[in-house]
Amino acid sequence: MDCEGALSVFTATSGNHCVQGVPFINDILRYDSLSIVGLEKNTGKTECLKYVLERLPVETKRIAVTSIGIDGETVDQVTRTQKPEIVLREGMYFGTSEAHYRQRRLVSELIDVSDESTSLGRVVTARAITGGKILLSGPSSASSLRRWMGEMQHRLNIDLIVIDGALSRMSSASPAVSQSMILATGAAYSANINTLVSKTAHVVDLVNLDLTTERNVTQLMPLEKGVWFIDKEGGLHSLDTMTSLSRDIHFEGMDDCETLYVAGALVDGFLEKVRQNKRLRQAELVVRDFTKVFVTPQQFRLFIKAGGRIRVLQKSKLIAVTVNPTSPSGYVLDSDTLCGRLSEAIGLPVYDLIKNQQ
Repeated sequence: MDCEGALSVFTATSGNHCVQGVPFINDILRYDSLSIVGLEKNTGKTECLKYVLERLPVETKRIAVTSIGIDGETVDQVTRTQKPEIVLREGMYFGTSEAHYRQRRLVSELIDVSDESTSLGRVVTARAITGGKILLSGPSSASSLRRWMGEMQHRLNIDLIVIDGALSRMSSASPAVSQSMILATGAAYSANINTLVSKTAHVVDLVNLDLTTERNVTQLMPLEKGVWFIDKEGGLHSLDTMTSLSRDIHFEGMDDCETLYVAGALVDGFLEKVRQNKRLRQAELVVRDFTKVFVTPQQFRLFIKAGGRIRVLQKSKLIAVTVNPTSPSGYVLDSDTLCGRLSEAIGLPVYDLIKNQQ
């Protein structure tokens, strides 16, 4: 069965309508990299990875897969619940640690052993000669992951790299790392459906923040530290040693501010100070990408309601949102209600992959 045929048997809830097909395999293939990120452990991230790997066209595309954390264990090391195993298909490339490479249950061709080490040894790059099971534990940081990806794309002409994200490490979904992403959420994130929908919708709002202007990108991209502003004439100014985490935040002499840039983390206290400044909240507030935003949903809504604008220098394409309505403790939310409520809140189809494969 081809990809289109395989997908036609699945359904997704969008609002009050049942949408036939899960089109995100075709959507994934428009990009050269994909991160699959779970908002909490046991939200279905690994099941989503399994779903994607089973359907990618390895006959016509060069596919590579790795993880920025440890994945593929049959039992979750925290909750002791059963986890889906990672199954690679013949022809897929992969990156994992030396320790886990030795435990592979497939025949593979060794391609490279990196000079960079993880807690489980160096990163081994290989190609699956036969299909089989593997434990994934690839590059341990976003910077080393980017280097590995660059080598894969340039040396081996890889068409698509799939990255399995790790708990609370959204850096793997940064646009600086991957062009696209899938977000996995569920009852493990919150057993209260109202809270779950609200918290997930907030993350989606951040992922979907609009890009700033090309001029701002050109001026601000090289700046990796501090707080800066651009005046109406296009002049760039540093706010000395200020960061968004500074205790004393003062915005004197910024009446001509058109763009305010936070190179590091954007937090509640800084956003509140900007919101309280009538002149500054009319300016465009820019961050590097959504992974730099650490503000609460309440503070974010207050800022937007007051007319504030937050833009990003880099943006990933959110391809899909998936849900796991079952928590590790056994609490189960109604799948149709959850998908419908969340889809209405974010304006996108939401998929329960496990239910739709039964």
